[in-house]
Amino acid sequence: MEDAFSRVLAWLKGDVGGPEQRHVSDRVKYVLIGGDLVDGIGVYPRQELDLKVPDIYEQYRLAAKLVGEIPEHMDVVLIPGNHDAVRQALPQPAITKEFAGPVYDSRRVVSLGDPSEVRLEDVDFLLFHGTSLMDILSSAPGFDYQRPVEVMEYQLRARHLAPEYGKSTPIGPEVEDWLVVEHVPDVFQSGHIHVPGSGVYRGTTIVNSGAWQGQTDYQKRMGLVPQPGLLPVVNLQSLQVRMMDFRSE
Repeated sequence: MEDAFSRVLAWLKGDVGGPEQRHVSDRVKYVLIGGDLVDGIGVYPRQELDLKVPDIYEQYRLAAKLVGEIPEHMDVVLIPGNHDAVRQALPQPAITKEFAGPVYDSRRVVSLGDPSEVRLEDVDFLLFHGTSLMDILSSAPGFDYQRPVEVMEYQLRARHLAPEYGKSTPIGPEVEDWLVVEHVPDVFQSGHIHVPGSGVYRGTTIVNSGAWQGQTDYQKRMGLVPQPGLLPVVNLQSLQVRMMDFRSE
């Protein structure tokens, strides 16, 4: 999916797209990266067979080249995911300079933990990578990998980002539970399962930001069919979501 992401970068720069697409790209002010900036090492069984770059430091150096191409007038906000070089237990701290230093040197980046709350243009965002989505999908009836928005609605109803305790998602022994949804966000962004989608639940816009990676052998065994190459764009005035398709020229 390298070509697809190259088209995203060209679109953000205003180099490609028709008048309507350029009208949208001209107004992009923020790029939110919901974790898994790199593939990581040893995240799932036999991952080494899928990796083109088996060195975590080199993965971040390559990621820095891509992030560095995002136009400087756009603010980049980054949280970690389970593939990043941070602890696996939630909540996760921001990616340290030891690993992501090249990314932070490539341009201005606001690096936060997972989950995080940010306010952009008076719009409150709840950013969460979404590791616990798999636990909900495997234990709660009626959910499907291809409908991530419904699972995210479940999290909002539960007012907790990891409501299925004791499953595969490790949770750190913190004094305070940072996974409780105390404040109702205007936008709830997640990812992890590589299927983009959007919806609205009780006034909160829900966005799953998808991925830029094709199906791996591990995903085939899990029965997960990703939909890479789709980019959700949120209008901060109306909170409507437009799905931009970069899968082909």
